[in-house]
Amino acid sequence: MRGPERPDEQPPDANALAFLTRPGLTRLWTAARTRLERNGLQPVGTVKLEHLDAQEREALSLLLARPITGFTATIRLPDLDTRLRASAVGQGLASTLEVLGPPLTDRRAVRDAAAAERARVWSTARAEREATSLAAQPWAAQWLEEIRRGGTLARQDPHTATTVVTQAVQTLAALFPGTDPRPTRATWGRGELATRATGSAHGLDDGTLLSRLVLRGIALAHGVEFPADAPARRALWRMASVIPDEVSSTVLTYALRPTGDTWREAALCERADHHMETHLTLRELRELRLEMLPRTRVHVCENPRVVEAAADAGDSTAPLVCTSGSATTVVLTLLDTLAAAGCTFAYHGDFDWPGIALANRITRRYGAEPWRMRAADYEYLATRTQVHGTPQIALTGTPAEAVWDAELAPTMKALGIALHEEAALDLLLEDLG
Repeated sequence: MRGPERPDEQPPDANALAFLTRPGLTRLWTAARTRLERNGLQPVGTVKLEHLDAQEREALSLLLARPITGFTATIRLPDLDTRLRASAVGQGLASTLEVLGPPLTDRRAVRDAAAAERARVWSTARAEREATSLAAQPWAAQWLEEIRRGGTLARQDPHTATTVVTQAVQTLAALFPGTDPRPTRATWGRGELATRATGSAHGLDDGTLLSRLVLRGIALAHGVEFPADAPARRALWRMASVIPDEVSSTVLTYALRPTGDTWREAALCERADHHMETHLTLRELRELRLEMLPRTRVHVCENPRVVEAAADAGDSTAPLVCTSGSATTVVLTLLDTLAAAGCTFAYHGDFDWPGIALANRITRRYGAEPWRMRAADYEYLATRTQVHGTPQIALTGTPAEAVWDAELAPTMKALGIALHEEAALDLLLEDLG
């Protein structure tokens, strides 16, 4: 709390405090507090009070030592400050307000301090850029200016903003040590590069603020658009000779028989011949030549149990890809490659709202046909589980309309039963056989 405004100011006595806290003065103190906090805590300007009631008019008349008779009053803050000092209150407006409520906040000073902090962030960033190889990069100044205008760093606290932009400058300087945007080092592992910049192998993981800033710099250096999805982000990293993690995520497949003539395609075909499922990494997908027979129909399922059952059956020959509950980058990369090779798709997933949402995504992206995923299929399976006495799972969550069948969502809402893919397993295996 602020001390007295002048050495001779003393806190108001009990009688004066009782008068100041009268309900009729509440609106005055609120309005005066707002005005002072905007004015650098100086008692200047006026406040206007409207729709005054009798209690307020009486209290204001006593405080200001002049009659307030109308329903509106305009009070000059310098006059109010002088009146308070000369009265039994014995102190100025700012000190009075702090006695009556919480400490005043000099909002102008707060804004000025925040602006100064933001200015220091960018002066530090520019100095860091000038101290590295980015000083010679023609795009680097534009990169920093775009980041500043974008406002993302302004929403961070100054320490975080300074740390992240400094790390971004250092990371880009490591990737572009000269004036040529082409990399001079063979490759960086993304985890290795992140460790160098942040101390953590996850510092440049997808979705982090640092990775977004660095990718924006790489895009400017190469004159390309900022990537809109995960595959495009991976491609941009590789453009800067940075290899993302391409081995930890896999896509589960069965009976893929590509016609390529390298050992990789031969190994995939041999596993299919022996009814063995195969997990493919992004690294393998970049090397595989996934040419397929013309118009090969690939079945896509949501749950790994379908793949396991198809492999156990031993007579399933139809190519099968499993999303494992979500269409991750590695899943979409495989399906994109198969689509480019001329394959068509049939999709089956869970009859619940997340399952419908995932099916919508696959259907829209690849024009996939529904595979036992229409309203009649759902109704049949629901009836069968009821006849067999199978415990029912309530359908919960946000409904999703199926883009391939307008009747499916209303039917699911009417029956209110969620059906996982395993409920149709025998029918799916029959189709794959």
